[in-house]
Amino acid sequence: MPSSSKKVYFRDYIFHVYANVYEPAEDSFLFAENLAVKKDEVVLDMGTGCGILGIIAADKAAKVVMVDINPYAVRCAKENAKLNGVLENMFFVQGELFAPINAEEKFDEILFNAPYLPSTPSEDISWLARAWAGGAAGRQVIDRFICEAPEYVKENGYILLMQSTLSDVNETLRRFEKNGLKTSIVAKRSLPFFEAIVLVKAER
Repeated sequence: MPSSSKKVYFRDYIFHVYANVYEPAEDSFLFAENLAVKKDEVVLDMGTGCGILGIIAADKAAKVVMVDINPYAVRCAKENAKLNGVLENMFFVQGELFAPINAEEKFDEILFNAPYLPSTPSEDISWLARAWAGGAAGRQVIDRFICEAPEYVKENGYILLMQSTLSDVNETLRRFEKNGLKTSIVAKRSLPFFEAIVLVKAER
């Protein structure tokens, strides 16, 4: 692990977080608290970061695919999977959203702590900023994800998407439902400055 990494703890898990990888925060922990992976499920952890969600899921899942556009995050997640003793049956892929995923592959659960904060467009965005920067309305990545994700969900499977109230949760619900999925709010936590983080569930 690089000397610049931090240690983050959740329950009995430990995560080393590289300087250019998103450090788990309130959104990550709220998401982790609401994971309910069943034995032998196949899980996709989109935007895995340091790997916190996929690694927790791996305790029960038959297979976990970890994807991140940030190559440092992919390396960090793999090291953390090894550190937490769940490297077996885990697969690590660097790429943008579903581009590196086989079109025929289907998942019981798709997890995504999305880049959801409104941000000024920039051609020179850092690897770290890609974890939170969601474009002018905070929906640049969310809308692309919602458009693509339903094709990769098994019958009776579901998607969990974390976002902020700053990026229009109702629009997320509307778009999922337009794609034939049943939506609900699994968890919500208020933050300072009139913002809340919301975990959306979309079921096939």
